[in-house]
Amino acid sequence: ILEWRGIPAGAGTAYLLAYAAGGIPAARVALGALRRGIVDVNLLMVLAALGAAVIGHRDEGAVLLFLFSLSGALEAFAMDRTRQAIAALMTLRPEAALLRRPDGTEAIVPAEDLRPGDLVIVRPGERLPADGVVSTGTSSVDQAPITGESVPVDKGPGSGVFAGTINGPGLLEVRVTRPAQESTLARIIRLVEQAQAQQAPTQRLIDRFGRVYALVVIGAAAATATVPVLVLGADFAQMFYRAMTLLVVASPCAVMIATPAAVLSAIASGARHGVLFKGGAYVEAMAAARVIVFDKTGTLTVGRPRVTDVIPLDGAGAVDVLRAAAAVEQRSEHHLAAAVVAAAAAHAVAVPEVEGFQAAVGRGITGRVEGHRVVVGTEAFLLEHGFVLPADVHLAVQALQSEGKTTMVVAAGGERDRASGAPREPARAAASLGIIAVADTLRPEARAAVRELRALGVERLVMLTGDHERVAHAIARDLDLDEFHAEMLPEDKVTVVNDLRARYGGVVMVGDGVNDAPALAAAQVGVAMGSAGTDVALETADVVLMTDDLGRLPWAIRLSAGARRTIVQSLGFAAAVIAVLVASSLAGWVRLSLGVVGHEGSTVLVALNGLRMLRFGNGRR
Repeated sequence: ILEWRGIPAGAGTAYLLAYAAGGIPAARVALGALRRGIVDVNLLMVLAALGAAVIGHRDEGAVLLFLFSLSGALEAFAMDRTRQAIAALMTLRPEAALLRRPDGTEAIVPAEDLRPGDLVIVRPGERLPADGVVSTGTSSVDQAPITGESVPVDKGPGSGVFAGTINGPGLLEVRVTRPAQESTLARIIRLVEQAQAQQAPTQRLIDRFGRVYALVVIGAAAATATVPVLVLGADFAQMFYRAMTLLVVASPCAVMIATPAAVLSAIASGARHGVLFKGGAYVEAMAAARVIVFDKTGTLTVGRPRVTDVIPLDGAGAVDVLRAAAAVEQRSEHHLAAAVVAAAAAHAVAVPEVEGFQAAVGRGITGRVEGHRVVVGTEAFLLEHGFVLPADVHLAVQALQSEGKTTMVVAAGGERDRASGAPREPARAAASLGIIAVADTLRPEARAAVRELRALGVERLVMLTGDHERVAHAIARDLDLDEFHAEMLPEDKVTVVNDLRARYGGVVMVGDGVNDAPALAAAQVGVAMGSAGTDVALETADVVLMTDDLGRLPWAIRLSAGARRTIVQSLGFAAAVIAVLVASSLAGWVRLSLGVVGHEGSTVLVALNGLRMLRFGNGRR
């Protein structure tokens, strides 16, 4: 048949092989898309190749399918680089672990068989096989694969460690706290894989555009092949050839790959540097941030407050104040409670038990200690409970708060225990035991981070805190913040975030991922900081900074901005190439083979441009 058609058998066989090798896979994908009601680029390429063959340009049709399949292979290889960057994290966990059994014997077991409670031995230079807590030994551990920290972290008994991190010079015995499939490393990998599967808003928009655009291209090609022939009497073969060329050069391959190439690479790069994006939408949203809202404690401050002042009143001693406060604070989960309890322990104060403990979020706590009602909290909270405070209490509180310290007033009184038989005290005949002041130091990198954020173009920096206004004012002034809101309850923080979103649009909320969950959810992007190993943060936040380094926040914004620039560059380049090739094809200046080279070449270049984001941050902080 080939010889009858005037085609040498050898050349005809080569054409058939080229059409089969390049056309069958594309045709299968095109038919699958058509069944879903989608016209995609594969259909455009198959139609162009078949059309070229019909009018005698079999060689160019074969070149088209060959280069299209080659370009597809290169694109797949390029996109696989982003998946490999994440899959490489899986190799960090060792296959085996040295297990110490309860009878003291040791055995090498598969790391995936470890269970909570197992005791493993980690020698110097080895990778930790599971998440756990150091039982014995001291060392320094390289946590870069999890947190992105460049400096090893000292570890000792009671310190938490992560699977895949590298032990330093000391021998460690580690008590396993999570099975392998639930380790922080495994959860990070799962979350990043889920994030890469989600489309960014720009990609969703382009996909919707692409479905309509493909139909427009087919319509334009049909018009190119028929209208000049019917209206102007042009040569059909010539116009049909131009129409097939138009099908190729107008195909939006490069446009379609521009966003996923950059976004997936950015997500992979972030994960390697301790910044976990939960989806491409948050990569784009971080780049558009106009306002950043910080929670104070644990975000701008180190989150480890300490007692700085104990001021006794009404003849009480400092020990009496600490004793009463620590008794009720020992039942509290508030971050200031630990500071009071630690101060009591440091002064060897015997702390009695508390009964009837109650907490009012952001205001204070109450309880019954040795038959007396004890109230610890703000001045307003004590007044609500019927306590009369001397004027010097208010003056002392003001002075301490102006120094940036958080204050709590401690008072005892009210009814005595009925079982004691002692007389009852009038509800308002209360004793003001004293005032306790607590201070939390600013993070050493906080000022530099604020300066970097301003340099990146963030318009407004806001702080939210449940602390007193004078304390908040002192910290906001020190950091040169634009705005602060004090004495905020969790629901108040949500209100402020919603108001900022209404005024500015792009709002990023930075907190600890646990206490600030409502405000994080209200923001356009919720960022949890210092959350390696924190289940709640990994599940609730949109972006997780895996280390307690506030400097990672501007780094994450630079990464997002870099991804956005790359997307804009790639889309602009792809659109320009398509415009030039379409105009040239309609004018008859571009042959089909040259159009194929230009189209597929631009697609590969766009994919490679997106992959540049994989190198973002290498050699930087």
